[in-house]
Amino acid sequence: MSQLSAKKRAQLRNAAFAYVDSKGRRRLPIHDEAHVRNALARFNQTRFEDDAARERARKRLLTAAKKYGIVPIGFITGQLATERLEGESSARAGVVRGLPSGQVTFLLTDIEDSTGLFRLLEDRYATVLGDVRRLLRRAVQRSGGKEVDIRADELFAVFKRPSGALAAALAIQRRIGSRSWPAGAKVRLRIGIHTGRPTLTDGGYVGLAVNTAARICAAGHGGQILLSSDAVRAVEASARNVSFRSLGAHRLQGLPEPQPLFQLQAPDLPGNFPAPRTTKARASNHGVRTRSRSRQRKGRASAGS
Repeated sequence: MSQLSAKKRAQLRNAAFAYVDSKGRRRLPIHDEAHVRNALARFNQTRFEDDAARERARKRLLTAAKKYGIVPIGFITGQLATERLEGESSARAGVVRGLPSGQVTFLLTDIEDSTGLFRLLEDRYATVLGDVRRLLRRAVQRSGGKEVDIRADELFAVFKRPSGALAAALAIQRRIGSRSWPAGAKVRLRIGIHTGRPTLTDGGYVGLAVNTAARICAAGHGGQILLSSDAVRAVEASARNVSFRSLGAHRLQGLPEPQPLFQLQAPDLPGNFPAPRTTKARASNHGVRTRSRSRQRKGRASAGS
């Protein structure tokens, strides 16, 4: 990339820069392909006056990248990483207050192949992500849960009542599956549910229960709801018109013992998925399918409806 001289810089219009501050200082030139690539690399090193200015610059930069046929995968990955760090700081600052303690049920969601979705949707990805977040938050709130953290394409929620986590998971998958998305995109979420007794500190939840819930979510596929055996025991007495299919015990990264995994089955949700994204440890001793006791009670409304 050739050096942009002061004379040439002065000849450029404001539109040739991703960021022009309130004092008229112009940064991140985007007038040609080489400078767009340089601006993408330097974006996180630039100091902005406020979040609104940062967002305007981000949109102008992405528009310029599209003009020159640049697919900024590294840039969007960096933005997601930055947002994760900001989300962690926000959680430590205020979200902890009011979170339940003792035995709780965690629900985690993650968008499958979010990078592929970004490639397909480009500048429309942010809008889709916003729609997904609103859907997730609404389902959690209506089911009595509390949002612990939402970062990039992930949601972390907690429920004092295990049945609320089950209802939220069902509502999320039903609503995501029934929506039409731009460009024929297929938005699929993996969901993990685990019940345990984490430690609640000033910085949020810590402990093995948190790690277990995250690993269970990561083991799933888009459209699938996976539960630990602890979660199944906690919810099966109140479940309606659903069943829990045993997938056997699996080794989850960072956990000392293999974990039995169960797939939530409901008549109106997909039921066929590849094996969990783990190393299978041993066959389950509980058979292929474990039905909730309430499944046998006919005529009851399904959970989450």
